[in-house]
Amino acid sequence: MTGSTAGIQLKTRQRWVAEIVELFSSMRFAISLLTLIAVASIIGTVLQQNQPMPNYVNQFGPFWFEVFGKLGLYAVYSAWWFLMIMGFLVLSTSLCIARNGPKMLKDIGSWRENVREQSLRNFHHKAEWTAATPVAGLAQQLAQRIGANGYKVKLVEKDGATLIAAKKGAANKWGYIFAHSAIVIICLGGLLDSDLPIRFQQWFYDKTPFAGNGVISQIPAEHRLGLGNPTFRGNTLIPEGASSSTAIIPQQNGVMIQDLPFTIQLKRFVIDYYSTGMPKLFASDVIVRDNATGKDFAATIKVNEPLIYNGIAVYQSSFEDGGSKLRLTGHAMTGADDKRFEIAGEVNGSTPLSAAKDNEYTVEWSGFRPFNVENMNNSGNGGNGASGGDVRSVNKGVNKSFAEGLDKHLGSGAKNANSKDLKNVGPSVQYKLRDKTGQAREFLNYMQPVQVDGAYVFLAGVRDMPDEQFRYLRIPADDEDSVDEWMRLRAALANPALRTEAAARYARQAMKGDGANAQQLRDQVQQSALRGLSIFAGDGKESGYIAVSRFIEKIPAAEQEKAADIFMKILNGSMWELWQVAREKAGLKAMGTDEKHARFLQLAINAMADAGFYHAPVYLKLSGFDEIKASVFQVTRSPGKKVVYLGCLFLVLGVFSMLYIRERRLWVWIRPQDDAGSHALMAMSTQRKTMDFDKEFELLKAKLTQTA
Repeated sequence: MTGSTAGIQLKTRQRWVAEIVELFSSMRFAISLLTLIAVASIIGTVLQQNQPMPNYVNQFGPFWFEVFGKLGLYAVYSAWWFLMIMGFLVLSTSLCIARNGPKMLKDIGSWRENVREQSLRNFHHKAEWTAATPVAGLAQQLAQRIGANGYKVKLVEKDGATLIAAKKGAANKWGYIFAHSAIVIICLGGLLDSDLPIRFQQWFYDKTPFAGNGVISQIPAEHRLGLGNPTFRGNTLIPEGASSSTAIIPQQNGVMIQDLPFTIQLKRFVIDYYSTGMPKLFASDVIVRDNATGKDFAATIKVNEPLIYNGIAVYQSSFEDGGSKLRLTGHAMTGADDKRFEIAGEVNGSTPLSAAKDNEYTVEWSGFRPFNVENMNNSGNGGNGASGGDVRSVNKGVNKSFAEGLDKHLGSGAKNANSKDLKNVGPSVQYKLRDKTGQAREFLNYMQPVQVDGAYVFLAGVRDMPDEQFRYLRIPADDEDSVDEWMRLRAALANPALRTEAAARYARQAMKGDGANAQQLRDQVQQSALRGLSIFAGDGKESGYIAVSRFIEKIPAAEQEKAADIFMKILNGSMWELWQVAREKAGLKAMGTDEKHARFLQLAINAMADAGFYHAPVYLKLSGFDEIKASVFQVTRSPGKKVVYLGCLFLVLGVFSMLYIRERRLWVWIRPQDDAGSHALMAMSTQRKTMDFDKEFELLKAKLTQTA
């Protein structure tokens, strides 16, 4: 009983193993795996991979960020489940080859001569005929004719008859073997170039990602990968004149430092642009020094022309700012004093803003561009370039009709958004102002005035969040192509004493004459002008045109339009006098009353109305720079690349063999007749029956049955 039970258990175990092997090697299992790989590839294409984690938080929000992170969607091709699918696909295809490959190889060499005359009569494609030639002679004749059509032929004597067995296109079976082997080889190549070697070192050699800040040369060994690492894909950023012997490999919770067997020094970065501002060509002139021998050589790395040395490929990936030196002039945007100061910074560095109140702000220099090509006819599109919308947010609660009436005063941008007018608007600087609580707003300011709506203005961009588009404050350029006049007028508007003097001047200009009535009218106009300046300056909670609209809303609806026209006329006249008062205070002569300066004043008033949305204690204007470029190189060691190439070759051979090579089998059974003649029975088969096969059968039939 014990032996019988053991035998049953063994058979059960064998049956269970056979079923597992059958499942893993089945076509449906392989197709399911390929479908999952296709879905994962779509995710990896749609969702940018290996980006900084804050980018994903901003894009998806905290909840979905955690969900997608658990699924490994930020690095799909190195996720454990993707590698497991690849492993199962290799296993499934290998089992399929192991099960069917030997049978196919045996079938390739087989002549299938174990047929009988009766079985040949059951074939669909068959023919019979008799000949006066003896069996031996007829067999030789038919064998020669069959061989002349590209068939391999074998003659077999059996049962008193002669069998001609022929075959053609047996290489079709190799197509199956090559195609399935190609899948295995390509998957193995992909696994070789995956981060499995890095994970292996993390599992067994206690390597961990580095998540802090510090000098690369001082990062501890547990965060570094040695020269023997078989495969990696990292990046290195090198400013002009600097060098690097390491690459940064991004990980989900930090980076790994990959040491290189050579040092790359960037001598010069070259870049050329199209008229649209897109890069046309960028390349790096470098010097490569072998760390083992000390020998060095010069090379040029271009896009699609990598440097390959010691089995490591260095690709020109992109370019960045390498720490350009910036010089700026700061202007106060609050208070009644026209303060200005000099400040310097370095891209990717930070500078305390000592001119700010209580020294509570820090400037973080995040970007610099030596020139910008912008579409100046699309200034209302809200984009990130100079063509973005104005600085105002949506003015909720503003009287709609009055706000629409002020559109002609506001810097709303060009009206024709369909045409393109590409222009180089010069250098720009991008920075963040961070307060002592850690809150920051981002700014993008252009160095030179830009022509918008027929007037030259300085664009001062601002945004609250990194994923938002920049909005622009448009400060009109004065006669010296500077912002000095606007800043002087801004400070004067914030000075109650200067507003009072300007209102008095406006009243004297508007109401000339002597007498008590004239003086009374002057006093009323002066009060109206002073009130208008104070409302516009923001002595209340709001300033600019929003404050004006709030004031107009208090007037009966029937009189609002007339009141708005009178208010704006008085405001414009008062602002002109305020400008002259501010110039006199600065020791400058009065400005001439002409159309050019009237246009400047109108743009200045519009900018002051919008300045309430700029929300910055200072305006920083770029005055000079020393540009330092930097190259971003992708450094890879990919031993699996040649393996993948071999797999692709096998795949091409396999697909070609399966699609364009047709296996055909031919048999001719020849037996003697009573009158010393011969009787022949021909049969032919193929795996895929087509019209071409029918034609080939008819041609062979005609050749074989013709009288010798």
